[in-house]
Amino acid sequence: MFYWLFTIAVLGVILIGFYIYNYFDGISTTKRNLERIQNKWGRPVNARRNFKLIATYLNADDSTGKMSNAIANDLDLNNIFNFIDRTNSKPGKQYLYKRLFTPDTNFESLLKFDKKIDALNMPRPDQERIELELAKLNSADAYFLADLFLKEHELTIVPLMSLYIRFSGIAIIGLIISLFIEPYLACFMVLIALLIGNIALHYGVRNKISAYTRSLPQLIILHNVAKRLLKKLNLEQNEQVRDSLTRLTGLNRTLNMVSFESKMAANPDNFSYAVYKFAKLLFLLEPLMFISSVKRINKYRSDIETIYNYVAEIDMLISIQSVRAGLPFYSKPVFYTENMQMDITDMFHPLIYNCVPNSIHTRTEEGVLITGSNMSGKTTFIRSIAINTLLAQTLYTTCTREYKAPLLKIQTSIRTTDDLGENKSYFQAEALSILDIINQSSEAEPVKSLIIIDEIFRGTNTIERIAAAKSVLTYLTDNKNFVFVSTHDLELAELLDNDYAVYSFEESVNDTRLVFDYKMKTGVLKNKNGIAILETIGYPETVVEDAYIVSEELKRKYVL
Repeated sequence: MFYWLFTIAVLGVILIGFYIYNYFDGISTTKRNLERIQNKWGRPVNARRNFKLIATYLNADDSTGKMSNAIANDLDLNNIFNFIDRTNSKPGKQYLYKRLFTPDTNFESLLKFDKKIDALNMPRPDQERIELELAKLNSADAYFLADLFLKEHELTIVPLMSLYIRFSGIAIIGLIISLFIEPYLACFMVLIALLIGNIALHYGVRNKISAYTRSLPQLIILHNVAKRLLKKLNLEQNEQVRDSLTRLTGLNRTLNMVSFESKMAANPDNFSYAVYKFAKLLFLLEPLMFISSVKRINKYRSDIETIYNYVAEIDMLISIQSVRAGLPFYSKPVFYTENMQMDITDMFHPLIYNCVPNSIHTRTEEGVLITGSNMSGKTTFIRSIAINTLLAQTLYTTCTREYKAPLLKIQTSIRTTDDLGENKSYFQAEALSILDIINQSSEAEPVKSLIIIDEIFRGTNTIERIAAAKSVLTYLTDNKNFVFVSTHDLELAELLDNDYAVYSFEESVNDTRLVFDYKMKTGVLKNKNGIAILETIGYPETVVEDAYIVSEELKRKYVL
């Protein structure tokens, strides 16, 4: 009798200890999260990001409006995402990433989106409480929530194994109790065999069901976070979300086993969670979760998606407000519906510290040719135009004092490389890239294009490069597109005549140093600095002098 009382007392002390530990650990976690939330407001978050998992939601979208990998690479979109990502949850990251890669070309949709951002304008303490709720979905396992509704789930475990999984835990508990009552060696050996078998089975099926079982505890957290947000916020889609939460209540009852884990999953670093993970291993709790809930998850996929989008969008909208708060200045875009011109005032690149702002005013009938010295800022300028157009049509926020333009389709050719695997030369790859732009930029296209080309046709000889560039650029403006091209070929300015306005970025020489002001000026580049750069970085004097002599001879010979 004393033995049983002692055992019960020890177990009681352990359980009370776990409760007290989790209580104070939860308070400590909340304080840390609040401090982190307060410190990152208006600032980029320097953190490692798993883009493979972040892109899961985007990659499941097969719509035609999605940004291509080539354009995303041209615009450094992953680095842009690093800058704007101030989200608190993993679904928020996935939702923001998808938004950044899918520019909207519907005017009414963008106005509605801006109203959603404004609806979350509130005192910071109130926002911080919302962010604390969202931070409960910051576990890496929350990345797998999207898998619950993005695809149909199949029961991949054979029936006989499913039967064993359902009853092995009961058998283990029965054997443990029997050993307390009457310790038999045979029972002990069977118990050991079951535990070893369960460990082997756990790891045997783990890869097949890991994404599913990792997301189930997060589904409970998502459900609870959405309920709390509904109480705090009065948003347009609240009624639809409330209906989905009601339907999911029945599913939650079948996931009672997951509920306990979901409470600890909000802080996966504590000791109690480690103990529970060990219990899951011995009692096959993950496979049991899978076989007991997979059919019901399939039934409620649309409701899971509804509450996922609700919570993730709120996280994204607060992140956009944080971006706006941290910019030196910003503007909301104004979209022309009939006026085919672009008016951008004091535009800057969000990733360049103390970036010098520049302005541009143009129209579809007249392209823009940017000449400039090496490192003077011409590529940064044309890339900034594309990035701000993208931000206007995704986040309804631009790094400008004023942005006015039509809704546009973004097309770029900046970082073209040769493709050895397909036996393509650099020029072939570049020509194919620009052909793709031509094919998507006809006058019949319902949405006009913003076309950004850096050093057009640099992969071929001077005469053919200039001839091909002139004909392509004329074609693009004839089809009523906004065209911005950087080039070292000053001859293009004369050949394009009135079809293109010409601007330049230049430098001054100061004590053998090149000094750039990064301000765009009207007219053709007056100075070239290629040889000057060789001189400033320490090339032998004889090499530099010889280069200047040959340069002057070539200018006289070819009238350059």
